[in-house]
Amino acid sequence: MSPSDSPLPAPGKLAARLWVVVAALMWSTSGLFAKAPLFDWPTADRGLILAFWRAAFAALVLLPVIRRPKWNVRLVPMTLCFTVMCVTFLTAMSRTTAANAIWLQATSPWWAFLLAVLIFREPVARRDLIPLGFGVLGVGIILWFELVIHPQDTAGVLCGLGAGVSYACVVLFMRRLRDQTSAWLIALNHLVATAVMLPWVIRIGIRPSPAQLAVLACFGIFQMAIPYVLVSRALRTISSQEAIGICLIEPVLTPVWVLVWGDVPASWTVAGASLILVGLVLRYVVFEWVAARRRRVAGIERSELPES
Repeated sequence: MSPSDSPLPAPGKLAARLWVVVAALMWSTSGLFAKAPLFDWPTADRGLILAFWRAAFAALVLLPVIRRPKWNVRLVPMTLCFTVMCVTFLTAMSRTTAANAIWLQATSPWWAFLLAVLIFREPVARRDLIPLGFGVLGVGIILWFELVIHPQDTAGVLCGLGAGVSYACVVLFMRRLRDQTSAWLIALNHLVATAVMLPWVIRIGIRPSPAQLAVLACFGIFQMAIPYVLVSRALRTISSQEAIGICLIEPVLTPVWVLVWGDVPASWTVAGASLILVGLVLRYVVFEWVAARRRRVAGIERSELPES
């Protein structure tokens, strides 16, 4: 997010980090909402209905923060990928464990890396290979047990994997739209997702009760919209790498919240998720810290060179 994205002053570093922590905590409640017994809809339709109402309520909150909208043809595939991500993630959340859904989606950085290398011919950074190996191994363990050893809901697991791939596509397109304001991109994603899903929701014909609508409003506003606003402001002060490292709180806590609904992750999911987490921590915490330290040392050495 560029400093011109908001007329408000940039927060201090401590405040920015706290905002990202709060955003990660709010994002981590996705399973708490998605698996609530209140939403007693058919499993086949539940993910799509949840995705529609969450995007609709989030869009209402994000509309006022739009700054300088500008057309670009890349907006079309970005918004469609975002729609696919919303539907597949909440379908996975509805059909399999929250741990499976969130950790398969958490593989998006590795999919983004692979797509950037294979499609956009970006250079391979050696520091990405070791964390990538941990991620591949972790996903392999989850998929092997869920699809081969103990197959239960194959569609749910594949949707979780699809959520990771589609999220990676969103990230890649947003990277190529970096000249546009993040508030515009985020709000547009939710608006298009709402519009695309609307005909399907009408066709399903399920109308939420007033109590369900109230919870769905909290789902869209509390779990989706407000965290985006907080992180967008925080990124005016701290780096995206630091924000990503802090946001690792989300996939760790998501399976914890849903324990209240009796959603317990399998042992192989815990093992696979642990490997994925190790890879993400290496990439976005350890390696970034080492790189930052090297830059500081190089800067000190240059400043100590005698003037000619």
